Amino acid sequence: MQLGDYLARIGYEGPVRADVATLAAIQRAHVQTVPFENLDVQLGVPLTTRVDEAYAKIVGAGRGGWCYEQNGLFGWALEQAGFDVTRVAAAVMRQVRGASSMANHLCLLVRLPTPSATFLADVGFGGSLLAPLPLEEREHSQAPYVVGLSRLDTTWWRFTENAGTESFSFDFEAVPGDERAMADKCGWLQTDPGSPFVQNAVVQRRFPDRHVALRGRVLTTRGGRAAGQRVIESASEYVDVLRAVFGLDVPQAANLWPAILARHEELGLGDT
Repeated sequence: MQLGDYLARIGYEGPVRADVATLAAIQRAHVQTVPFENLDVQLGVPLTTRVDEAYAKIVGAGRGGWCYEQNGLFGWALEQAGFDVTRVAAAVMRQVRGASSMANHLCLLVRLPTPSATFLADVGFGGSLLAPLPLEEREHSQAPYVVGLSRLDTTWWRFTENAGTESFSFDFEAVPGDERAMADKCGWLQTDPGSPFVQNAVVQRRFPDRHVALRGRVLTTRGGRAAGQRVIESASEYVDVLRAVFGLDVPQAANLWPAILARHEELGLGDT
């Protein structure tokens, strides 16, 4: 595992030093290069929270990944660059899902000594966060999203992203996460029939002015001139979109097409 190879994978050629500008630049490069994707879950390939496995997949094989992989690798890289990083166990949509959501997301807190500040840094929440957020109550425009942090009480924080029509969130405490709980939840999310990652194939990627998501066979673009939706019509088109839009060369994803079609019909999406 070499920091230089990771930086080459994300196309980052700037200075490597533990400051705000470098943190922001590396996060921006990562989310605009490495897509969020759960194709291995759909293909039945086991995943773990181990950073070396995430490195082999994302850096070595040119793939994307989900939060445990992406933020695990990102956190390792930041530590190699001299940052003080804390792995945090977060809870996606805790206000709806309750205790079952605990540890279903890995995010990072990065502390800088000069000036003294803590930032939420996250490249594994589907790509909405284009830049790290200071750990303070405030909203930020990161088009096409408005993102922000708010305090729920003296212990819990909530991150929220809003694209105008819907909002999505995760809650966290600013303390080191329970690694066993995250490993257990990582296993549950890829095996339990109730897991959204088992139910749906999801691929997402951030661009400077837009966000593109492929959920099942529906390709949605938020922001930019190409905003809108279209429906993928065949297995070959699905594989082509993975390659052309998301930079993923995964020909075996064609085997997912029957399940993708069945899920589309189950949800009653029609031609959207």
